[in-house]
Amino acid sequence: MEKERLWTKSFIIVSLINFLVVLMYYLLIVTIAPYATSRYGASTSMAGLVSSIFIIGSLIGRLFSGRYISTLGSKKVLWTGIISFLVTSCLYVIEAGLGFLILTRLLQGIAVGIVGTASGTVISQIVPSTRKGEGIGYFSLSAILATAIGPFIGIWLMGLSNGYSLMFTINIVFSIVCIIIIFFARFDVPKLEHVQQSGNLLSRYIEPRAIPISLVACIVGFAYSGVMSFLHFYAEEIQLIDAAQFFFLVYAIVIIGSRPFTGKLFDKRGANIIVYPCLLLFTIGMLIFSQATQSWILLASAALIGIGFGNFNTIAQSVAVKVTPAHRYGLATSTFYIMYDIGLGIGPYILGTFVPDYGYRHIFTAISVVAALCIPIYVALYGRKEHRSMRA
Repeated sequence: MEKERLWTKSFIIVSLINFLVVLMYYLLIVTIAPYATSRYGASTSMAGLVSSIFIIGSLIGRLFSGRYISTLGSKKVLWTGIISFLVTSCLYVIEAGLGFLILTRLLQGIAVGIVGTASGTVISQIVPSTRKGEGIGYFSLSAILATAIGPFIGIWLMGLSNGYSLMFTINIVFSIVCIIIIFFARFDVPKLEHVQQSGNLLSRYIEPRAIPISLVACIVGFAYSGVMSFLHFYAEEIQLIDAAQFFFLVYAIVIIGSRPFTGKLFDKRGANIIVYPCLLLFTIGMLIFSQATQSWILLASAALIGIGFGNFNTIAQSVAVKVTPAHRYGLATSTFYIMYDIGLGIGPYILGTFVPDYGYRHIFTAISVVAALCIPIYVALYGRKEHRSMRA
């Protein structure tokens, strides 16, 4: 029996848009904290807030976009997000103080939340039901590539005298490219069945069936947030700044190499067979990261974190969609990313408050313990349930 087609025109277009938006997101998130410190004299904690407030904005954008996708359509919501991203990208060139920079980050985070929820929902709609894990896995590669290329470009630009100006210009240019792509490249998205929403007010914005796996993603995101926001500072502290430039590149390579297998395995055998090893490797990777003294050790931790965190995140998103009816895919996608963004958003600010007293190495050692706790939490919230259903 011939497999249903996965790589359609719509799939490729939406993946390309997602790639460009996530690339800009990661380009800035690893450089905006040092920018706030050097340009406005921000403290470590405030620099962490400048980085993490973006994710809080993303949470807000996902909350409301997930609610309206079923009525407005995912393509219209995607349009709204991309236009908003362009407008907020232009605000970076205005130097009006630390408060204005924080506001800009918040507003652009909202735009990214809208784009991310809409693009993820489109993919959930157009991917064949028998290839959900595989399709979402390949779609997430667009983000994975961006997580490698964005930070690599950002750290390189930081070494130039006009690096930050170039970053903000690239942000604007790529936003315009996204608008051109979606304007000239017509693609079809099946309409979601509109079902009259019932239940309490919360269920109109959150998908209850996606909450258990999303809570695990929240804690895992918290554990990873320190790496994302403080890699540059940590690398300076341990004098491995050259190796840090390749951290996300190694991270992406190992995910790209493993993704074709994990997506198919999920479709055939469920999440547990992938999630347990991934959480264990993520824990080991974070522990090695916290103790790195040489370049190869830092890059080895990048590989383990990439296999562990990168694959867990994709499988968890697939689970959130799998346990949800089709007409609530938008809410399931937004629920997953809302919880994930909460972890990413509060992490840098909370961790940043402890850095002056304990230093980065001790902070990351503590985070590896948090990562280890994710294993029993996953068992309690979802893993045990899937195990029973697979045996039935």
